[in-house]
Amino acid sequence: MNYEEIKQNDTINTYIRTADESLNALGFTEHSFAHVTLVAERAGYIMETLGYSARYVELTKIAGYMHDIGNLVNRVDHSQSGAVMAFRILDHSGFIPEEIAPIVSAIGNHDEGTGVPVSPMAAALILADKSDVRRTRVRNQEKSEFDIHDRVNYSVTKSELKINEAHTIVKLKLTVDVHYSSIMEFFEIFMQRMILCRKAAETLGLEFKLIINEQQLI
Repeated sequence: MNYEEIKQNDTINTYIRTADESLNALGFTEHSFAHVTLVAERAGYIMETLGYSARYVELTKIAGYMHDIGNLVNRVDHSQSGAVMAFRILDHSGFIPEEIAPIVSAIGNHDEGTGVPVSPMAAALILADKSDVRRTRVRNQEKSEFDIHDRVNYSVTKSELKINEAHTIVKLKLTVDVHYSSIMEFFEIFMQRMILCRKAAETLGLEFKLIINEQQLI
């Protein structure tokens, strides 16, 4: 199976949809198809740009698409429960162990609470996931009721993750509307994620740079 077939899998899509419904009930930002598709494509872009094989790129995109299904079980330790769920799905779908192993490992290591960039695929998944900060992830339309996560995500009007031509630097460039959130609030909730992004970049032989409103901060 390839990435496009995984995207059409009714079982996987049911888990993604239902997991996002649970997060919605808990007040979290969007983790549905927009998020997982962006993560899959962005992680694939990283692997392809760095010269990994076409099949490894496909597997990385599959990991990206499936990375948040563990939220169906619980938000706590969702990366580990998601890895177990992904193992069962992929094993029953005819994937070989050599392909299941890196996907499961990447999913199990993508969260900043316990995750470590143990492989190139895990590193790409971390960078893709943690760089998805954007206004459209905010569900709450009542700005007066925004919490800090709503404010920070809503303030980001543009987000880009790019690797330079020399393949030495990966840049996360954000355009932030400071009317809704300050730069300090961004670091208050995302500092641990940015540190993990730096470690992920180092695993890929890259230097991580965070640029907000054309100012380099990391």
